[in-house]
Formats: sequence, C-alpha cells, structure tokens
Amino acid sequence: MQHCRTIGFDADDTLWHNENIFELVHARYRTLLAHYHDAATVDRTLFATEMKNLELYGYGVKGFTLSAIETAIALTDGKISAEEIRTLIDLGRDMLEHPVELLDGVADILATLADSHRLLVITKGDLRDQERKLAKSGLGVRFRHVEILSEKDESSYAAILRRHAIAPEEFLMVGNSLKSDILPVLALGGSGAHVPYHLTWGHERVEHVPEAPGRFIQLRTIRELPALLGA
Repeated sequence: MQHCRTIGFDADDTLWHNENIFELVHARYRTLLAHYHDAATVDRTLFATEMKNLELYGYGVKGFTLSAIETAIALTDGKISAEEIRTLIDLGRDMLEHPVELLDGVADILATLADSHRLLVITKGDLRDQERKLAKSGLGVRFRHVEILSEKDESSYAAILRRHAIAPEEFLMVGNSLKSDILPVLALGGSGAHVPYHLTWGHERVEHVPEAPGRFIQLRTIRELPALLGA
C-alpha cells in the first residue's frame, strides 16, 4: 500500500473514543427502565427504534436521544415520568459535552504522516457535533480536507474522490468499521486498513471479513500504519 498517497481517516472510534460513551449511557438507560423490563428487552427495543428512525434522524447523539425517549414511552405504556424523561435529555446533553479522548498513538501517527501524505477526515454523524469534536481534538491542522457525511456508502466515497481529484488506486481508508469505512472503498478500487475498536454498534457489524489481496489489511493498532505505508 506504499503507493497510496492520500489517506482518509474515520473519526469516531478511529481517532477518538465514542462507542464507549454510548455503552455507559446504555447501562444507565437499562437501570432507568429496570422496573419495567429486563435488559435484553430494553436493548432489543431501543435498537429497533433506532433503526426505524435512522433515515429520519441520521446518526449521532441527538437521534439516539430521541429514539431513547420514544422507546421509554413505549416500554412503559406512557407511564414514564417527566422527571425520567428529563434524565434522558440530560444523558444526551452529557454525551454531547463529553471530553474528546484520543486513541493511543493517534496524535503521533498523524504528525508522522502529514508531511508525506495528503490526509482527510471522512466521518458520518451530526454536523455540529462532529465539528465540535474535531475542534476539541486538536487534530484539525493535520488534515487537508474534512468531510462530514450523512451516510458512508459507495456513492458518497465516489463523490469525495471526484471532488478532490483522488484516484481510487492511490487512496487508503483507515477506520474501525468494515461496513462504513472499508467495504465501500474496496468496491471502488481503493484500499482499506481496518483498525478494530473493542466495541462495535450492531448496525456496523458484518459477518465476513472482505477478501481483497494487496488492498485490505487488518491492523492491531493505528501505530502499525506508518510501517504499512513505508513512512
């Protein structure tokens, strides 16, 4: 992959922690509804509500919070109190205000690669929240371009490559999600480096690891990236 001169980086759970924040809120959500339903029912119903609302709300904390409130009303047959709904709103606010915590090695690796490669952020989610996290991360100066998308699929990646005059065969995407970060890029003829995070949201899981010899690799940590690129 040493011929890849342009590198796209996912943001959430690739550059900084994100899913662990959701997992902590899920635990508090289960506790809030524990006297109504068991944890498995709460998780299953919340996920179904999120999937139903995804096309309308998109990704991110705000959509999650609205789906959590809707699920709580449904699971309690409307008995949930205003105080409990306020608790859910406060949980969402806490998530939006959470400090940005970089993954180990990210700052050093970006500093190493920025001198020799063209770096982009390609992430999805709520525009305002992603802009806030990038600003708080202190990493913005390392990236030539920032792309915040409503969805990460073949068409959106193809549009980015056209917009920035990037040849697919010279493009490498780095991310934690096979579904959103790797598979669409491989389909376009680009390369992908998968850096797994220890938590994966159900919507981002895939059953099979892609087969693309010479264009796909799984890394243990992002610290292995410079060696892969000969940097």
